Amino acid sequence: MKPSRFSYAAPTSVEEAVSLLAEYGDDAKVIAGGQSLLPIMNMRLATPRLLVDINQIPGQDQILTNGGIRIGALVRQSAAERSTDLLTAAPIFGPALRYVGHAGIRTRGTVCGSLAHADPAAELPAVMLALGATIEATGKGGVRNIPAEEFFAGFLTTSLGSDELVTGVKIPLPSRNARSAFLEMARRHGDFALVGVAAVVEVEGGTVTAARIALSGVADRPVLANEAARILVGSDPTDVKVLEEVGQAAAATLSPPTDVHGSGQYRAQVASVLVRRAIAAAILGERGQA
Repeated sequence: MKPSRFSYAAPTSVEEAVSLLAEYGDDAKVIAGGQSLLPIMNMRLATPRLLVDINQIPGQDQILTNGGIRIGALVRQSAAERSTDLLTAAPIFGPALRYVGHAGIRTRGTVCGSLAHADPAAELPAVMLALGATIEATGKGGVRNIPAEEFFAGFLTTSLGSDELVTGVKIPLPSRNARSAFLEMARRHGDFALVGVAAVVEVEGGTVTAARIALSGVADRPVLANEAARILVGSDPTDVKVLEEVGQAAAATLSPPTDVHGSGQYRAQVASVLVRRAIAAAILGERGQA
């Protein structure tokens, strides 16, 4: 199929892009990599009157790690995957990005584009929840910093205003005691995950002092397993009984969807197992490869 007719604009500044979004409102769509937008346009699931191509805006393809992490709007997933600075500062990006589609998709797809698309089964939104990230949105009213917990509002839905553009994502530098892992289960490599788990755990003296566990594929948006993290804090993360309790707590609050790929009950069971494995992988320093 082919998309419906649309106009095209290639602004050379954030201000120009925001003005176009304000003018066209919901009839405009931003395109960076286009790996999610173009397929749904071809299926006529999205029919924008205007495509706002932000690829000509300078300075949006940078990854900064000095004092904190900032990933610009045009940073390709493949560039993030190859960034030594990013992977040193936040190692969870390594395994998480390898799960994103295939190499060709990551070459064009952007980190921020995945967040703006807000697919509940995607890897990067869950990673941002686990890292306590903040999404930077720029609109006619200026820059707005939106915590990841408030950014994802539902299936393919965010809290962005119609005139707002994601211009970056900011992540606090994980502490020296932080350990992380990302795991997911899919029918085939490159498919969207049935369940994905991003875990960031801080350990001192053999005891967990802080934890954030995020899941994808189990709701209409990525979710934090807050009760599971609460149980984990103050415990020995190598204790099998503790991991069992944490996994059960993560699954207990879920009501996953049922579809042709698996039942909600099956997804909840997978979530319990993956949470246990992700925490164990983080503690063992296996970078999500367990």
